Amino acid sequence: MIINYLQNHERAEQVAAECTSLGGDGWALQGDVTSESAINQMIQQVELETGKIDVVVNNAFTPYQFDPENRKLSWELSWDDYQTQLDGSVRSTHYMCQAVVPIMKKQSHGSIINVISNLVARPIVPYHEYNTAKTALLGYSRNLAAELGSFGIRVNCVAPGLVYPTDSSQTTKEELKELIIAQTPLKRIATPEDVAGPVLFLASDWSQFMTGQTLYVDGGFVM
Repeated sequence: MIINYLQNHERAEQVAAECTSLGGDGWALQGDVTSESAINQMIQQVELETGKIDVVVNNAFTPYQFDPENRKLSWELSWDDYQTQLDGSVRSTHYMCQAVVPIMKKQSHGSIINVISNLVARPIVPYHEYNTAKTALLGYSRNLAAELGSFGIRVNCVAPGLVYPTDSSQTTKEELKELIIAQTPLKRIATPEDVAGPVLFLASDWSQFMTGQTLYVDGGFVM
């Protein structure tokens, strides 16, 4: 498993070590996924070392604090605010897919998993720039799925609800968490482990006849 990171070398190495301890291989690689040249260099290095790329999980986005009381309202946002989130979600995914699709085409198989948000279906808090970028990523993913299916490449999305604890959700107020829990059939908030399972499912052959789909991991909140 290749773990890409931008700044947090320590955590990336920790994940790589956990992969190794479980009997696999882990390799932490630094790279800015909003840089086309950085991604191309990273993927060339991975292909040289491994000879293949079977699965890609695009989980990067520009840092964002989910704080409903201090968010920018629609009339306060500049286009640069939107562009920043679009670069973090869509631009980075596009560059990554451009780099790995030729490899997956040669293999005649591959799974691309893009992490979006359940806010694309139910914006309980209108985080305009973040939600718009994730909605754009959903559209990008569906079009990619339609185009790459004939090459044996699948493209799906995972759409978590609020995930706690994470760096982005640490400022989420208790009142909002309680509101979400009250409207969630499974009566709790997602943990990082809850998201890992659906990602692994889409990465595996158990989902080999699924493409262009979105799995909502929010305890039934969107429903």
